[in-house]
Amino acid sequence: MQTVKNFRTYFIRGLGALLPTILTIWIFVQAYVFIQSKISIHINKGLVQLIGWASEGRWSKEFLTAFWVEGPGRITGFFVAIVGVVFIGAFLASVMGRTLWRIFENALMNLPLIKKVYPHIKQITDFFLAKQNLSFNDVVAIQYPSQGLWSVALVTGTGLKKLAAHSRKEYSTVFVPTSPTPFTGYVIMVPKEETIELDMTIEEALRFTISAGVITPAKHQAFRALTNKQDGEHV
Repeated sequence: MQTVKNFRTYFIRGLGALLPTILTIWIFVQAYVFIQSKISIHINKGLVQLIGWASEGRWSKEFLTAFWVEGPGRITGFFVAIVGVVFIGAFLASVMGRTLWRIFENALMNLPLIKKVYPHIKQITDFFLAKQNLSFNDVVAIQYPSQGLWSVALVTGTGLKKLAAHSRKEYSTVFVPTSPTPFTGYVIMVPKEETIELDMTIEEALRFTISAGVITPAKHQAFRALTNKQDGEHV
């Protein structure tokens, strides 16, 4: 029985160590396969037509297809697609590009089915890809949305001067992320004395929110804290 238990323990431990790496590689491989099968192949077919036209028939279409579409030359389409994305990004950085893209997005927003999906997809991609610096300072726990219910929040700054002067208290402006999409949430101001500073990093707090509390660092797990406290009392 002990051997079986050790085998299961070691298997889970090894799986936990290897799974993130395997999934990361799988995601990149799938992205490469998708680009190759859905985008690069059409670029390479276009290259075959262009080279055939430029060479005035000196190269047969079968030979060009065997090299550029089915052979080692097919990687060219992948790099052309990457460069194309870079050029699109450079174009969208201009005033004309931003204007045209805004018109295009507004047109999408008016389509019956797409307008229900596109804004949410854009929100997710903007959160991960947009070049924005979110100035989160500390991680705190606050009683929100009501007394006795605690939420993890990210401190973004101090409260408004008018509010602090009126109540004669020091306030903190915090962002309360929602699960499972932490890029949406609520911005509230709470008295600083009513917040509890948590020894958590911003990344740990976001993982905690995204996983709906499932992923909790070991040092922050309540049962471990209670166990350590009881062990100290017994000693």
